[in-house]
Amino acid sequence: MMRKTSVILLSAATGAALTLFVTQPRAVFMGSSARAATADTYRQLNLFGDVFERVRSDYVEKPDDTKLIESAISGMLTGLDPHSSYMDAKSFRDMQVQTRGEFGGLGIEVTMEDGLIKVVSPIDDTPASRAGVMANDIITNLDDEAVQGLTLNQAVEKMRGPVNTKIKLKIIRKGQDNPIDVTLVRDNIRVRSVRARVEQDDIGYIRITTFNEQTTEGLKREVGNLTNQIGSDKLKGFIIDLRNNPGGLLEEAVTVSDSFLEKGEIVSTRGRNAEETQRRTAHSGDLTKGKPVIVLVNGGSASASEIVAGALQDHKRATIVGTRSFGKGSVQTIIPLGSGNGALRLTTARYYTPSGKSIQAKGIVPDIEVLQDVPDELKARTDTKGEASLRGHLKNDGDEKTGSQSYVPPDAKDDKALKLAGDLLHGIKNSASAAPAPGGDTKATTDKPKAAN
Repeated sequence: MMRKTSVILLSAATGAALTLFVTQPRAVFMGSSARAATADTYRQLNLFGDVFERVRSDYVEKPDDTKLIESAISGMLTGLDPHSSYMDAKSFRDMQVQTRGEFGGLGIEVTMEDGLIKVVSPIDDTPASRAGVMANDIITNLDDEAVQGLTLNQAVEKMRGPVNTKIKLKIIRKGQDNPIDVTLVRDNIRVRSVRARVEQDDIGYIRITTFNEQTTEGLKREVGNLTNQIGSDKLKGFIIDLRNNPGGLLEEAVTVSDSFLEKGEIVSTRGRNAEETQRRTAHSGDLTKGKPVIVLVNGGSASASEIVAGALQDHKRATIVGTRSFGKGSVQTIIPLGSGNGALRLTTARYYTPSGKSIQAKGIVPDIEVLQDVPDELKARTDTKGEASLRGHLKNDGDEKTGSQSYVPPDAKDDKALKLAGDLLHGIKNSASAAPAPGGDTKATTDKPKAAN
């Protein structure tokens, strides 16, 4: 069986005699091949040892042996795919704190792209969001030090630090001619992963910003609060907003999905070996007692967000509204390496929606596509490239899809996806007859629409 995922995301009729005939030569051949591969591996390891010793003896300054080894390990893992990496002991501790939902830093979700730090999304009500840091911003310098050459974990570590200390970020933003300098004051980041409010007097709106250990409990609390506040008879349904949610813990994605389902598969994870396949299924008990559900997604909805959207879409438990999601269809397992040695974040499986679809490098296609009206000054940066644009990403069969709008209007009255969700819950529109908005930027059919290239 696969190790526990703790993060941050597949002819018998010919007869026994013929089977025995085919198997024996193949076994001999595979044994020879394995021996040759092992010999070649040892040669490569000898080469690594030679290089390591040459660096130790001849480099212009005496290097730190531990850093040399950790850098080599990090390079090996980052060469696999964009999501595998090595965490030293401190980074591992920080990750454990982060998944618990409280940590010190700036409140910014980032990834590595072409050796630079790219903002996935700022976390609501944190120093990053208050300073105007935006999704797709490229961070080139931290306190005047270039990030080129740093690993993702090293860059994140530099952005963290004692509360009330300052750090300066140099940002390149598409559509801006000159780099932007932003000074942030580090704060104690308490990630309130679930927020809620009443919409239009009779709709429960719930925004999930990340999937940490507090998410499912937060969802249950807010569903209960909204139901009591509005009244069960008056309540028309729920809007679950997963836009620009970069993901998080697989287990939380499963339990959030389970909160809306009575039965059926939620997600399957499939590793290299068939025996590693795991299927997660729902338990009876719909938290909303069958109330209609609309899920909002966009180009910044990734990983755990896509698991939830895919499960509810496949079971026809929710209508998915927005733009195509990011397309991160892989699971990362955190593998501790022993006391003081940190851990591996290793891609160990792909995940599949209940209908057996892999969304890797494709994303979840909404039932109703809604494009937002974007201010002119932001039009150059409203699309997220998606998983398919990341160098070294796991490939998928068929056409991969890149690019999807990730802009969410700051004022709810300008939010076209939110408005359409309200209309659907009020019965003003339905998924088969939702009329296109002016300019043809709302699409709705009884079949799932094809995503635009």
